[in-house]
Amino acid sequence: MRISLATNFENDLIDCIKDYPVEELFGKLSRDVTGGGRAAYQIVDSSRRRIARHVDYAKRHGIRFNYLLNAACLDNREFTRKGQKAIRALLDWISSSGIEAVTISSPFLLRIVKTRYPHLRTRVSVFASVDHVRKAKMWEDEGADCIMLDSLQVNREFALLAAIRKAVGCDLELMVNNYCIQSCAYAPYHNATLAHSSQSGHHSKGFFIDWCFLRCSGMKIEEAVNYLRAEWIRPEDLHLYEELGYDRIKIVERGAPTPVLLERVKAYAARRYDGNLLDLIQPFGFRERAAKAAYYNRGMLWRMRYLLRPLSVAPSRMWNLKRLADERGMLRPVDGDPPVFIDNRALDGFMERFKDKGCKEVDCEQCRYCHRWAERSVHIDAGHRQRCRDIYGELFDDLHTGRMWGLSASPAVDNKGKWVPPSSRGV
Repeated sequence: MRISLATNFENDLIDCIKDYPVEELFGKLSRDVTGGGRAAYQIVDSSRRRIARHVDYAKRHGIRFNYLLNAACLDNREFTRKGQKAIRALLDWISSSGIEAVTISSPFLLRIVKTRYPHLRTRVSVFASVDHVRKAKMWEDEGADCIMLDSLQVNREFALLAAIRKAVGCDLELMVNNYCIQSCAYAPYHNATLAHSSQSGHHSKGFFIDWCFLRCSGMKIEEAVNYLRAEWIRPEDLHLYEELGYDRIKIVERGAPTPVLLERVKAYAARRYDGNLLDLIQPFGFRERAAKAAYYNRGMLWRMRYLLRPLSVAPSRMWNLKRLADERGMLRPVDGDPPVFIDNRALDGFMERFKDKGCKEVDCEQCRYCHRWAERSVHIDAGHRQRCRDIYGELFDDLHTGRMWGLSASPAVDNKGKWVPPSSRGV
């Protein structure tokens, strides 16, 4: 087993995981010219100096570092002189900091790295959506050293996994503890919005309402089966993938405190976890003992600079975002029993069905395999569910009608469904 682990840039994380099979840490600046796979306010704000020191500390413990240049869209900056200079300056700093690898989503950026910075190993990001033998071959032909497969599309498609492993000779990696819904229709759009939300110099200036994440998290609370329709791989099921030749795994989340990341490494290294599966896969809702209030308070003012934008959004309408974040444990640790509990032991045997049959050709509502397993393994507190429903309802109404931006919420049609020009609507 070889683990690539998200880092929060705390050196005590390295002290904790140095004796586990963690081969590499990954992370990035909260904002840079390329952007990445998280909004700037969703990850730890770290300076170049702090990152360089963290990289050096990791190397002294035999752990390499991978810098994420993994934005799904570079905003076409890579085709301008100014953008090329900025990308080159960033790669020069990466090289000077002792970083040995980069993760990319752009094939053009891959060729730039291979041509000018051949000392850097390259990994293809999950955002490149490699879910086909031909795609994997093309990236390998371009010089990729490692390819992370699209977990949304392949993690439960064993015949496809076997075919890709057989077709390419480069390293292949699987993301094991993300919990997006399989084959999510929102994914391409979501990837692009996240990229722009962390690009320095972008006109949004880091302001971002993660609509896709809100929809996804709302769908899970509404229907428990959506927790099982996700892309995660349990520690107990790693052997199924190792039998196909996959021994590299990626563990997230970069915004998690050290005790949470350590718990995840321990679980996957031991190939077993007794407890709530959400402890391993959810990017929020951390328990009191793992994330004290100080963890949430640290950097709060820095995060607010991206969210308090009265010229971009109606401040009063942001209140529901705050209510939701508080209810779901995004702004405070969860004390007592978690409002959502997925009994990991109750999922023993769940993956047996997928060894011989995938999901891409199946209507989930007709199959209902995951529905039956959700009934026995997923438990959602009724009060929490209803409070979330109410908040999500108000929040989506604000977003979909335009009230979030202080605009008229009146429909653009009359009572017969006919479009009404703005001048007749008083807009």
